[in-house]
Amino acid sequence: MIQIKDVSVRYPSGVIALKPASLSFAQGQFTVLLGSSGAGKSTLLRTLNLLVRPTGGEVISEETGVLRTRGDLRKHRRSTAMIFQQHQLIKRYSALKNVLTSRIGYYSVTRSLFPPKREDLLLALHCLERVGLLDQAQTRVDALSGGQQQRVGIARALCQQPRLILADEPVASLDPATAYHVLTLLRDICREDGITAVMSLHQVDLAITFADRIVGLSEGHIKFDLTPSTMTEQDLEALYNNPVSRGSSDAKEEAWNLQSCGSAV
Repeated sequence: MIQIKDVSVRYPSGVIALKPASLSFAQGQFTVLLGSSGAGKSTLLRTLNLLVRPTGGEVISEETGVLRTRGDLRKHRRSTAMIFQQHQLIKRYSALKNVLTSRIGYYSVTRSLFPPKREDLLLALHCLERVGLLDQAQTRVDALSGGQQQRVGIARALCQQPRLILADEPVASLDPATAYHVLTLLRDICREDGITAVMSLHQVDLAITFADRIVGLSEGHIKFDLTPSTMTEQDLEALYNNPVSRGSSDAKEEAWNLQSCGSAV
């Protein structure tokens, strides 16, 4: 569906943010990039839609092939939605108006000056309904809670009708129960719609709970590429370069506790 081949990133300062990496992401797969701050998770994630331009290697889309031309990139980005840690919403806009911004890529410059199409308005309302916020459609997003704002961000991503969703630390600013609720919502929708998701996280327990696949990164290097059931405490120690205070078995217990909290949200 989307593939990186020997992709590396060196910033102008000389910092190597990502060492040569090759990965393929299958349709409908829910992948978590796991690692500490500065491990290269966000850099790798953002190479998938070229928000960060690789200094080496290729990004290959099943739809367009190697992303080289502006036309290929525009087509790829139109089918790739992004969910951010700090929501990146327009605070003075309503939830509905924020969701509708995802349709701009489907409009010409001239058409974007006019009110949205009726079918786009209905689509945006449907997306808000899917995340449980239809009753807040006309509410300014700065009047919503952090968890509600992130759900608006998910609705905005869905309204883009993507084949791929990239989520950069989407629950870092949320409390554990709300984070569990938001990730459950996102995972379930991706499964229902067959959307490929790639998400960066630093919480081991959430990665174990939600991922189909976990890619561990440290210092710009891929340490492992495993399923949650095969990831061991030794893998985590190698990932964080020191004995972890909470092993994989304890993380699974914590995931169960989070599930109990999330069911009450």
